Order: sequence, then structure tokens, then C-alpha cells
Amino acid sequence: MKTYTEEVGNKLNDLLEKTYDAEKGFKKAAENVEHFALKNYFNQKAQQRYDFGHELKTEIKSFGQEVDKGGSITGGLHRTWMDIKSLVSVDSEEGMLEEAIRGEEASIKEYNEVLTETSLPPSTQTVLTQQKNKIVSGLSNIRTLEDLK
Repeated sequence: MKTYTEEVGNKLNDLLEKTYDAEKGFKKAAENVEHFALKNYFNQKAQQRYDFGHELKTEIKSFGQEVDKGGSITGGLHRTWMDIKSLVSVDSEEGMLEEAIRGEEASIKEYNEVLTETSLPPSTQTVLTQQKNKIVSGLSNIRTLEDLK
């Protein structure tokens, strides 16, 4: 049976891995768009996910847990953020934007699932709530870019 800190550490490592995926996806998206506002948005989101990663690493280490270097995700979980290959295959900037919206919605759902864990310590609850709120806010902002032509 896993200990309290192992369970929390595993959940945070899962989020960390998805955060890395999102950062890479946003960077790749920024490289593949011409629209200035959209490029700027993707770059800002990549930086945000980089920052989220550092916050999550700090939280994981505060429990004396190891930070996963990636590549190991719990069986039942799957990557829900936009896959870099599918992102690059999207033909239009609007398509990339739609894929980003879908990914952000999936991220919010994942954060909500972890946040419903009653055994989360207050520091973890705070970090995850702040990160989720930033994603929600960003999702509102991205919707203003949906009218790309």
C-alpha cells in the first residue's frame, strides 16, 4: 500500500508530465503560426507551463518524493494535452487554436480530478488551485482569438 506522500507525489508527477507535454505543445504551436496574437499567446502559455512545472517540482520535493523525469504514466491515465505530432499536422492556425482549447479544457478536468482528492495538503491545494485558475483565465482569453481568418 502506498503511503500518503507517495500517492500525492504520484499525482503531482502525473500532472508534471502533462505540464511538460503542454509546454512542448505550446512551443511547437508558436513555431508553426504566423498570426502575431496567436504566436504571442502560445509563447505565453509555454512559459506559463514552464513555471507550473517548477512549482510542481518544488511541491513534489517538499514531500521528499522523487521528481519523475517523464516517460512513466499510470496505466489508467492518458495524455490529454495536444500531441505534438497531431498539432503539427493541423493545417490551419484555427485548427491549432481549436486543439489548444481542447487541451486546456482537458487540463482543467485533470486539475479538478486531483483537487477532489481530500488528502491533499493545503500547500498542494493552493498551488493546484492557482494553476487551474490561470488555465481557466487563459481559456477565456484564447476564445477571443477564435475569430482568426
